[in-house]
Order: sequence, then structure tokens, then C-alpha cells
Amino acid sequence: MIEARGLVQTFRTGRGKNSVEVRAVDGVDLHVGAGEVVGFLGPNGAGKTTTLRMLTTLLRPTAGSATVAGFDVVAEPVQVRRSIGYVSQVGSTFSGAYAGDEVVDHGMLYGMSRADAVRRGQELFERLQLDGLWKRMPKNMSGGQKRRLDVAMGLIHDPTLVFLDEPTTGLDPQARANLWEHIEGLRRDHGATVFLTTHYLDEADALADRIMIIDQGRIVASDTADDLKAQVAGDLVDLEVADDAHVGVAAERLGAVADGVEVDGHRVRGRVPRAGRVVPVLLRDLDAAGVVLESIEVARPTLDDVFLTLTGRSLRDADSADAPEGRADDQQEVA
Repeated sequence: MIEARGLVQTFRTGRGKNSVEVRAVDGVDLHVGAGEVVGFLGPNGAGKTTTLRMLTTLLRPTAGSATVAGFDVVAEPVQVRRSIGYVSQVGSTFSGAYAGDEVVDHGMLYGMSRADAVRRGQELFERLQLDGLWKRMPKNMSGGQKRRLDVAMGLIHDPTLVFLDEPTTGLDPQARANLWEHIEGLRRDHGATVFLTTHYLDEADALADRIMIIDQGRIVASDTADDLKAQVAGDLVDLEVADDAHVGVAAERLGAVADGVEVDGHRVRGRVPRAGRVVPVLLRDLDAAGVVLESIEVARPTLDDVFLTLTGRSLRDADSADAPEGRADDQQEVA
């Protein structure tokens, strides 16, 4: 459904003599198959939204090529737009129109009849907990309600390929959970392909078949969440040894299967790839050596651990430190 090779996007920041060329996206290759849900992670400024804007024909690539739903994003932008649903990071509703009219008009732009657009819109309003808001203007809605309205507009024409850019930002936990169910249903019930950018790591973990991490304009990892965790970090095994005399033995036995073993008093810790397969054997070895444990804990790595290992910074820390992408007032595309 999505193929990109060597995608590049450069901008100029500043003005006059202070103008500097910035390579926002630097040779991105990616493949997304039909029916996949792909999570696209990275801090603000890493190139996520810029990549998304190129794939949705909102920004012309400086270099490279991409096809979306079988159409070239440069040569066939109209066909691409007809084939996809897109929920932008900043939203697209007009604050002074009725919410129902906004959704129906959006559907009719995709060639739907008014009757079909009304039926589909009312169905989405019910699913997205927008009941009773058909005749309310977005300017009189809460932030979460407006965000769900954005999602309804992106799904009104029942697309088979959906781009969601930070779709749950501003939603309360219940509304987020509801939208998760709807995203899962897009693939399960309709066979849709979903390309999702998010800063919520639990969201990517729960929804995505595969995760791509972009940093400084380049894809630095692409795999399932479980495989990324196993390959990059490993599970943290934490042993609490009952007897001082056995701490060294426990460290030796753990060191045979773990990386970075540390000893802190009675506690011995180390990272073990796929610890579920190793811990039963480790426990038998410790028992045979006469080592008595007070406790054992196994903690799975998180996606933030993965990001920290790959980029040297936490995704959450990076988000708070970086400026938002794509500010139109201080960036100009380089021809």
C-alpha cells in the first residue's frame, strides 16, 4: 500500500544571511503492506509529520519517490487523495460550521451522496462518542470532542488506507480507549491499512503490527514491538540473594546468560534477551549451586527503552526538548 525510496525533504530556516538549509527527512525508505497497522515513532522535529505530509501529497518531496495505494505522490496526487483518509495533527474543521455539516460536506467531496454521507456520519458520531453534537459548532466543543470530529472527517468515505497523525492527542483515557477499538476495527472489519504517528508509547505497543522509529530524518529501526524490545534491550532480571556468601555465585550464573550484570548489596541484575525462555534454566542452576533467593523479578523493556538505546535519549525527554515540526512561518521548501 505504501512504498517509498530515498525520500528527502529540505527546508530553509531563518531569513536573509541567517538562512540555513535543514534536511528534515534524509533518505527515508519504507514499505507498508496491505492490512498492516504501522506505528511511526520519533520526537518532534525527527521528520514524522514531514514524511506523512509527503506521503499524503501535501508536501512535494525534494528528492526520492513514493507510491501510495498504487499511485505516485508527485505524478498522481489526485488519485492518492481519493484513495486515502487523513487525520492531520492540527485538525481541519471550520469552527463556525455545524459539526454534522462539516462531516457531510467532506464526504460529498469524496463523491458520496448526501444521504450516504449523513448515514455514515451519524454512524461515526455514535461510535466516536459524539452523540448529540451533530448541530453543534466546533468552536463550542471541547478539545477532545473536536479531535474526535477530525477523526470522523478522515473516516467518512470509508477509506482502505488511513493516515492518522497524533489522533488521540487531547483525548481523555476513555475516549482514547474508544478510538483504539475503532482503529483496531478498521483493519479487523474492513481490511484497512493504518499508518499511525503517536507520542503515546502504549498506543503504538497496543495497536501496531510493526513499529518504525525515525530520528534526525532517518529510519533507525523497523520491526515488531516485541522484537525491537528483545533485540535492543532485553528483559531485566533482578535477583535478591538471601545469603551474602552466594551473591558472587548468583552473579556468575546470571552473567552466563545476561549482559551488563550489576551487583548492589544482595541484588544482582542483568539484561537477558527473551528471559521467559532462560529464567527456568537459570533457577535450576542456582538451586543446584545452593543459592537461595528472597525474590526474582523480570521486567519487560518498554518502547522508551528501545528509543533510548537507539538514539541516546528518551522519547518523552526528546518531545519536551524539541520544537514542533513544519512551522510554516520560518521554513521554506528548497526547490
